[in-house]
Amino acid sequence: MLKNFLNSKSDVTSAVIFMSGGGSNAEKLVGSLETEKNPHWKASIIFTDAPKKSRASEIAGKFNIPLISLDILEFYRMRGESKVSLATGKGREIREAWTNELRSLLAGYEIDFGILAGFVPLTNITSDFPCLNVHPGDLTVEEKGRRILVGLHTLPVETAILNGFPSLRSSVIIAQTYTGGGGEMDSGPILGISSPVEVDLGNYSLDEMKEAFRSRPAQRPIGGYGDLLEEMAKHNQELLKKKGDWIVFPPVVRDFASGKFAYDDDGSLFYLTGDGWMKIKTVEYGLSSEKPLLT
Repeated sequence: MLKNFLNSKSDVTSAVIFMSGGGSNAEKLVGSLETEKNPHWKASIIFTDAPKKSRASEIAGKFNIPLISLDILEFYRMRGESKVSLATGKGREIREAWTNELRSLLAGYEIDFGILAGFVPLTNITSDFPCLNVHPGDLTVEEKGRRILVGLHTLPVETAILNGFPSLRSSVIIAQTYTGGGGEMDSGPILGISSPVEVDLGNYSLDEMKEAFRSRPAQRPIGGYGDLLEEMAKHNQELLKKKGDWIVFPPVVRDFASGKFAYDDDGSLFYLTGDGWMKIKTVEYGLSSEKPLLT
């Protein structure tokens, strides 16, 4: 028996958008609603953990959406921690306290699902309702049954570059709860992937990328490595955002909100096509079409 990810009885589902930075994905998502005749979802809230740095207030004002903020850095500082981290037991306790405060702020709203649109903090709010996240890597790529283009920051793009992949894809997943470092959050159902986006290394070679990787210190410095590989990964991640994220995220959210995704007792993913429900691995979204990819 198939089960829908959403339990809403309304024709128009309600979403909270989580964002930490520039909010280009959030802006594209909400803007896409203006082009639909009968949208199946609405942005009921925008939430930010970084009210001083993000564009959350600007975007919320532009689209007339209620704004909620809970500064995570300030939350940690008030509890004696100078940086936001999950590396220590105290840091993890503070994160859970912050998440519980977030829950209390959202308690007065009816929320069917969440959208992680450039949201930095790992939070188990993902256990309260489905949270869709766009990831800078093709999560259908596996080695020995494990997804290899996972991780935070530029790591997925760097891994693709170092493996000599000719192209990149963005993936939209249902984010999972975390128990450790957060890597398991990328293990959820892959609702959609973008069409391929060609890797651009400029005038540099793959060998130069590999040499930069070999020269790295054992531990990632605060703020990043600042080397050639990271520079190229950031460049390609920005290309992927424009040609991948912005293409795949809006239609996946649309299809998810309209009930086109379901799962069975074994956790297999299904997609509603014109011929009925189809068991799939994911759906590839291009500029003008959706193509279910079979398992």
